[in-house]
Amino acid sequence: MQHRIVIKIGSSSLTTAEGGLNREAVSFFASELAGLRATGYQIALVSSGAVAAGFREIGYRERPKLLHEKQAAAAVGQALLMQAYREALVQHGISAAQVLLTRSDFQNRKRMGNASMALEELLGRGVLPIINENDTVSVDELKFGDNDTLSALVGNLIKADQLLILTDMDGLYTKDPRHDPNAERIARVTEITEEIMGVAGGAGSSVGTGGMRSKIEAAKIASRGGVDVFVGKADTAGDLLAGAQGRGRGTYFDTRNAALPRKKQWLGFLSTPLGSLTVDDGAEEAIILHGRSLLPVGIRSVHGHFQTGDVVEVQNRRGEVLGRGIVNYDSDQVQQIMGLPSSEVMKQLNDVHRLEVIHRDEWISLKP
Repeated sequence: MQHRIVIKIGSSSLTTAEGGLNREAVSFFASELAGLRATGYQIALVSSGAVAAGFREIGYRERPKLLHEKQAAAAVGQALLMQAYREALVQHGISAAQVLLTRSDFQNRKRMGNASMALEELLGRGVLPIINENDTVSVDELKFGDNDTLSALVGNLIKADQLLILTDMDGLYTKDPRHDPNAERIARVTEITEEIMGVAGGAGSSVGTGGMRSKIEAAKIASRGGVDVFVGKADTAGDLLAGAQGRGRGTYFDTRNAALPRKKQWLGFLSTPLGSLTVDDGAEEAIILHGRSLLPVGIRSVHGHFQTGDVVEVQNRRGEVLGRGIVNYDSDQVQQIMGLPSSEVMKQLNDVHRLEVIHRDEWISLKP
């Protein structure tokens, strides 16, 4: 199988300072993508830029803030964006396909599977999928927030070997290099710790929406799925190939994990928790360190209302999220049996089918 990579290009890399689409930039990236394909890479492209490309065309003086304005700008801009990509890529003999996704496509496991099959078919036939969020129909509460997250989810979905997130910064720095001359670039991250999250700044451009923190969050999602990540710059010929080959101007995030099964990806990063459970130290050790199921005896409190088969978050007494799982009981039943040993659970409930509140096969740890 070919080395498969997902490349994410942000709005700031594709638009002019005034906000319109920069066709020279699109042509540059088309040339870079063609060079990668000629070297033997199989590529899926996640591209922002629809709103930024469209808002001038539709008559707005600046990037719109209201949802319906952004949706209208995206409807115009997405067509402009795809037209520019297709015209640039055809010069290199590459066919392109538009794929628009929303978070609900990933939250529904059947639709996620359908998206996976469509992408696999395109890749197998040598077509370059160009993926973007469907901004015209997305609503704020269901948006990815930025295409950094979308690119990580796509990387996991198609079982990519690597994710390249391109930005106007040449990687992660210890401090903001725009304001601190003593800032040092971090060349490689082997583990995404709270300290690493702490050095990430805010958004770097008024055109894009994703700052460095969102890119690290995306790297966390991708690396949990077994995908290595590069976050950095590509603005001169050969930069994209250098990034794919470990010589890029940026920061590399390593993964030591095997690719997560699709169900675990959905559970950890796409499902919507409908409640939470607080557990004691013994239960935390059992589920995090020893891979055991969560039993009633280790639960100390229940929050929210949920039914059997719903997803809940599990946290420790310090309020730290440990992970997510699918519960075998509804919230009222968990209230009734929490803190009880297994022998007492069977006495309290007449219809006990499983002693575990969350079985280890229905669980994913989210603790670093």
